[in-house]
This record gives sequence, structure tokens and C-alpha cells, in this order.
Amino acid sequence: MLYALLYALHDQISFFNVFRYITLRTIYATLTALFITFLLGSYVIRLLIRYQIGQYIREEGPQSHFSKKGTPTMGGILILFAVFVSTLCWADLTNTYIWLVLLVTLSFGVIGFLDDYLMLIQKRNKGLSAKAKFSLQILFALVPAVVLYFNFRYNTRLSIPFFKTVTPDLSWGYILLTLFIIVGTSNAVNLTDGLDGLAIGPATIAFGTFLLLAYLSGHVKIANYLQIPFVPGSGELAVFCGAMVGAGMGFLWFNSYPAQMFMGDVGSLSLGAALGTVAVITKNEILLIIVGGIFLIEALSVIFQVGYFKMTGGKRIFRMAPLHHHFELKGWPEPKIIVRFWIIAVILSLLSLSTLKLR
Repeated sequence: MLYALLYALHDQISFFNVFRYITLRTIYATLTALFITFLLGSYVIRLLIRYQIGQYIREEGPQSHFSKKGTPTMGGILILFAVFVSTLCWADLTNTYIWLVLLVTLSFGVIGFLDDYLMLIQKRNKGLSAKAKFSLQILFALVPAVVLYFNFRYNTRLSIPFFKTVTPDLSWGYILLTLFIIVGTSNAVNLTDGLDGLAIGPATIAFGTFLLLAYLSGHVKIANYLQIPFVPGSGELAVFCGAMVGAGMGFLWFNSYPAQMFMGDVGSLSLGAALGTVAVITKNEILLIIVGGIFLIEALSVIFQVGYFKMTGGKRIFRMAPLHHHFELKGWPEPKIIVRFWIIAVILSLLSLSTLKLR
């Protein structure tokens, strides 16, 4: 909205022509979201404390977590508010992809909100049932999957890093792939959100990476030069990713160890779904494995742990899953685990960007 108002003045004042550039609007979207989270963070914490919306700690979890009981949670609402306001201010709202990713972010945020609400306010120990949560995730992820499949400007070919000529056409199978990526990434980020700043750090790094990837895939000359899929209009998603980066940094100010508030499922589920959606739209479905490697490892640790436990009648691979709990029980201090996971996330981000030239 703000972009449209300012750019409309470029005929009278040439200076306002600068607002047509995605790069400038991405910077302002990042700063806007950052300032919103900074300004409202303390107020949101006080509001959550007033309504006694505090963290629930599982009895089977690490003993060190019991001191966190009652810490304000559902802070993901602050992230979503900052992202939406910033994106609506600086993005081109005639762009279909912007509305699509905002819709996915909001819908998965609603799922997370319902889960948090039932657990923290209605005092249901497990919140939404696994069946209900998974069903809603599939339903909401089906919307972007179908929209992209029937979009004449979008192709269903799969882009594979390192192989510029290998682009298999999945046809209707692309709908299933999109469902898997969005739902899988959403739950993977949710599983990672177990320590102070552990999920928001890698998520911010991942969105920063996709900020660049979105811009490149939406620029016809650069995309052709790098021999990556050109997706008309996808460059505008850089503005959305910038808003995510700004909101993530602002939230981390309050979520860093020791956390003053947690994001809750309303934050983790929506951030993961948004990340998966951006990866699909920009044709970086496979590259997401590298960019979001931290989330993948955390999710796989749970899958392997549960599978091995059932197959062997009670034996475990890790002391506790997800993986960050395993390191906790090995005696690693929480800040060390968090920072090391952040470092790995940065390394994975750089590796993913290197694939742009290794084709």
C-alpha cells in the first residue's frame, strides 16, 4: 500500500521512481518489520503475562526446561503481525505470489494458534489432535499446490541443483510434491523450536538465503546467466523474505537465551509453511534440503528415533529426540547448542548459494 502511494508520485517527482526497485523495497520491508517487533515486543510480553499465556513443559523433557515453565509464549503472533504489515506496505500487491504466500502463512498460523490456544488457555495437554492438525495442514497446503499447478505462467518441472539440463516434468505429481514440502517444512521447523532462539535463528538465515534466490529467479537476465529457472513475478517474494528476516531478528532480541518469550506453534508452523511455499514458487524445491538442513536433521532425528524404538522394542538411537535434546542430555550448555546450530545454518546457506555456479 505504501509502495503504491509513493510510486504513484513518480510522474510528479522523479525521486519516487526509486520505489519501483525490489532491492530498495526489500530493505525497507526488513527495517519496517524489525522496528515493529522492537517497538511492540515488550508490550506483547506484558500482554501474554497478563493473560497468563505461559509455556507448558512436558514432564518427559529435559530437567533443565522446568525453569522455563510459565515463560510467555504465542509470541509468533508478533512475528506474523510485523511480516504482514511490512509486506503489505512495501510489496506489489498486484503480484499473485505475494498473496499466495501470505495466505499460506496466515492459514498455518491459524492452525498453530488453535493448537496453542487449546493447550495453553483451554488447558488441553496435547492441544489439537495429531490427526486434526495434519488434516488442516494438508487442506491449507492444497491451495497453493493447486493454484501453482493451474497457473499458466508456472511450470511443473523440478529444478535439480548441479544439473542444469535435468528438469523432469512432474505434471500432476507436482501437487503432491508441493503438499509434502509445505507440510513437511512446517512440522520440521515446529520440531526445531525447542530451545531459546534455536528455530528463529536458522529460519532467519534461511529466509535471508531465499531473499536472494527469489530475486535471482525473478530477474530474467540474471536467471538466464546463472542458468536457473526464471519464474516471472517471483522476485517480489524478496520483499516478503526481507520482512521475515526483519521480524526474525527483532523477535530474536526477546527470544535469545534466556528467552523472554517463545513463538509457540502459531509462529513455528507458519514460518515453516512460508519457507516451504517460497522454495516451491522460486523453483528451489530440492535446494531447500540444503538451506533448511537444520530443520531436516531435527525432523529426521524424530522419525528415526520413533521408528527404531518401535522396531527394537524400546531401544533408542539418541538419548532424546529431537536432536537438540540429545546434546542437552550429553551435558552441552544450551547456548552452545544454539550457537553451533546457527553456525551450521550459515554454512548450509553458503553451500546452497554455491550451487548457483556449480551447474
